[in-house]
Amino acid sequence: MKKKLLSLLLVGAMSLCMLAGCGGDDQKDPAANAGDVAASNGTLTVSLSSSAAKLDPIHYSGTYESQIIQQICDRLVEYNDTMDDYVPSLATSWSVSPDGVTYVFQIRQGVHFQNTQYAQGREMTAEDVAYSLNRSAQYSDNNRLSMLDKAEVTGDWEVTCTLKGANASFLTALTDAGNSVIAKEEVEGWGDNFGYNLSGTGPFYMEKFELDEQAVLVANDEYWLGEPALDKLVFKFITDSNQAANALLTGAVDIATSLSGEAINTVDKAENVELLKIEDLKINYVRFNSQQGPTADIRVRQALAAAVDFDAVRKALYRYDEVKAGYLPLPYGSWGYDASLEALAPTYDVDKAKQLLADAGYADGFEITINVSNTEERKTLATMLQGYWAEIGVTAKVAVNEWGTFSDTVCSGQSDVYAMSWSWYPDPYFFLNKLFSSEETTAIGNGAGYVNDYVDEMLTKAFETTDIAERADYYGKAMEQAMKDCVGIYYANPYGMYGINGRVQDFVARADGRLRFIVSEDGNTVSRNVSVVD
Repeated sequence: MKKKLLSLLLVGAMSLCMLAGCGGDDQKDPAANAGDVAASNGTLTVSLSSSAAKLDPIHYSGTYESQIIQQICDRLVEYNDTMDDYVPSLATSWSVSPDGVTYVFQIRQGVHFQNTQYAQGREMTAEDVAYSLNRSAQYSDNNRLSMLDKAEVTGDWEVTCTLKGANASFLTALTDAGNSVIAKEEVEGWGDNFGYNLSGTGPFYMEKFELDEQAVLVANDEYWLGEPALDKLVFKFITDSNQAANALLTGAVDIATSLSGEAINTVDKAENVELLKIEDLKINYVRFNSQQGPTADIRVRQALAAAVDFDAVRKALYRYDEVKAGYLPLPYGSWGYDASLEALAPTYDVDKAKQLLADAGYADGFEITINVSNTEERKTLATMLQGYWAEIGVTAKVAVNEWGTFSDTVCSGQSDVYAMSWSWYPDPYFFLNKLFSSEETTAIGNGAGYVNDYVDEMLTKAFETTDIAERADYYGKAMEQAMKDCVGIYYANPYGMYGINGRVQDFVARADGRLRFIVSEDGNTVSRNVSVVD
């Protein structure tokens, strides 16, 4: 049995715990009073900075959607809060073959699907697990289980997963919302509307979903880990950070996520609310289409990168210490981060940018479109890029859309330039493979269409070995080549900024940005059950 495979992973991801009503005792164990929390404490409302659109696990593309999926569905295994160990969930234990290709999972008994239209509360089986994993491996829009060859039922409560080859990131992939366990009859019964009627075995079930407005979840009284200490969990979609902060201050929301700009200052100075800050496993970046249009020419990409003063951009966008300067396509908290590669990041040089454009045959400039989602930060960034590029003769149109339309545009490969964030796990696989592998060119990670045989070779070697030092070396080589090809600019590593009001108890901010409201760290007992008090 191998439950601990990540002993060297995470250095920078520290959990922060906020315990309302605990005075200055910031060392208190959040598990200590979990059993004392009342079973029904009302409604917890959380703001998300963009609207969720795709809630079918195989179709989701953004963290906004995963936050909801993770409350409704469970997965075989989970990361613990410090993200340095795997803990059981729907799998009680697992073993790995010596060659790293075969994983055998023992499935938890006595877990029931929510009492929804088609599953009707029946017990989850090994067949459900195999169905869900195979569905993800075959149909995931973002290749979230691309390493899996097949999942098979090999016993009454046993599932065997055979990989296409050794892949050290498989267990981490299983913790992703896209690899949640669902019921086949729900998928087939709802058809294309399954996402809007998502169900699973999780602590909350969907009561109502209103596109661009909210998702209302209700406690699953029969949850296998115990009844949640909340009656309802409501996600409000608030794209303006200042509006999210105001909603927190007025009590319209209890937790405001992804705070930025003046909203941070507003929350920090307010009474009866608390500002939480954690170093996220997240990067902010701009990507250039490397397959079509002017940006298919490396000189054009280099020119656009050199034309922007990202020191000035960071000062304008982030006035409240909400980011660190970024240089690489990895967050600082990843064990693959290599500071020696920072020298490859582009530097501001307008004359060089103009010369590069002339050399590429674009002395008179050209027209492109910048695609961004409809958050204030992204819109401001796009406007700034538009201004910088105008100085070298490039006319940039800004296209702003809600997340679903934005992600579809990027995945189609039709975006000249796009700006977004990427947040996942400390394993570089979930950044570098997703952003640079040729297998990901139809997914949002590599919507830029970047293809490089050498990079593919290094990425493949990196997940075929379990030796951390060897993996880091391969990832470093892949990252070096991708940066030399200038397919993106990685300009900021954000902190997670949360506003929490005094009603919330036992909330932990995580480096991966995941919101967890009922947690088991050993697979048998509830160690944290977030609640609200009046």
